[in-house]
Amino acid sequence: MSEVLELGKKAKKASVKLANISTEIKNRALRAMADALITNTKEIIEINKKDLEEGKKRNFTKALIDRLLLNEARIEDMAKGLREVAFLKDPVGEIIKGWKLPNELEILQVRVPLGVIGIIYEARPNVTVDAAGLCVKSGNAVILRGGSVAINSNLILTNILADAGVKEGLPENSIQSVLTTDRAAVTELMKMHDYVDVLIPRGGASLIQSVIENSTVPVIKTGLGNCHIYVDKLANLSMAEKIVINAKCQRPGVCNAAETLLVHKDVAKIFLPKILKELQERNVEVFGCPVTCSVYPGVNKATEEDWKTEYLDLKMAVKVMESLDEAILHIQKYGTNHSEAIVTEDYSAAKRFTEEVDAAAVYVNASTRFTDGGEYGLGAEVGISTQKLHARGPMGLQALTSTKYVVYGEGQVRS
Repeated sequence: MSEVLELGKKAKKASVKLANISTEIKNRALRAMADALITNTKEIIEINKKDLEEGKKRNFTKALIDRLLLNEARIEDMAKGLREVAFLKDPVGEIIKGWKLPNELEILQVRVPLGVIGIIYEARPNVTVDAAGLCVKSGNAVILRGGSVAINSNLILTNILADAGVKEGLPENSIQSVLTTDRAAVTELMKMHDYVDVLIPRGGASLIQSVIENSTVPVIKTGLGNCHIYVDKLANLSMAEKIVINAKCQRPGVCNAAETLLVHKDVAKIFLPKILKELQERNVEVFGCPVTCSVYPGVNKATEEDWKTEYLDLKMAVKVMESLDEAILHIQKYGTNHSEAIVTEDYSAAKRFTEEVDAAAVYVNASTRFTDGGEYGLGAEVGISTQKLHARGPMGLQALTSTKYVVYGEGQVRS
């Protein structure tokens, strides 16, 4: 029996038990998992150094190395996320609605776990913790398959979480990681529809596309973030400057970072010199349209590819727009349905933008960096869904559940 198949069988068995354990046990396990992370902080950091060294050998960008890095603050944040999930209402067993038919049948729609969730992700060790915590609280067993460069970090985190959870009453094998870095393991996981109920890929375009095209297990598409900020002609330019800098520079290697700046022509000559200076002072490489290049020195000429690119780095494409209509059309053409923002004091422009821009999150006068489960009050997230079925946006506890109908009768038969 292959390693992945064995994981699948164990997870399926665990999921049956996990679906029916009490909220008290799940919350106790989550708090114990958080405590275990803090207790083992030094060991986690030491193990993580091995992965950081590997990332540097592979010439990862600074932004990608940042995604891979674990330190005391980030481990504390991961532990905090687990405690917040423990605090949230348990979705399992929630009665969404109920009604009685004329024949006296009573029908209840009840929230239930999905079962076994497979998470395929890249150099993001924090995903290991977020996914495990959310799956536990929502009553799902989880199989984690992180990227090879983060294998050491992922495995120690999985072991710590799993051990702490079992000690507090979680079923054995509720939280598992694929040990091998062989890509064949991913292929096998994608075909295990008898044991895995849903796959959630988190990573770059090639990873997500591969899972969508090759999986026989249902897939929830997440994450590509070619996010835009449109600065309208009636924008508060001081506010726009703060939003752009935050959305691009605060953490450039994540999917909710802004990649393209669109600026209305009426404010371009005033706003562009200021914002481009700010960006370049923060080491952001800018790729601009002809107007942008003429306004400020040192801007690279943008190509068609730049409008399509999710840089995940200190790079940004900038284009001047003739109108709100043109900005919306640009986003419709190049956006990835993730997060889009408008900066404007014009109510009608804001209303049109929110109604006509198709994305999981649409912002008015705020940074795209808020598209995050923790920031939305969900405790944590397992990913940002950019599709419309079965979930959309930051995927918290409810997104990891389905429903079933429970029907109570008194001997009724259908005529």
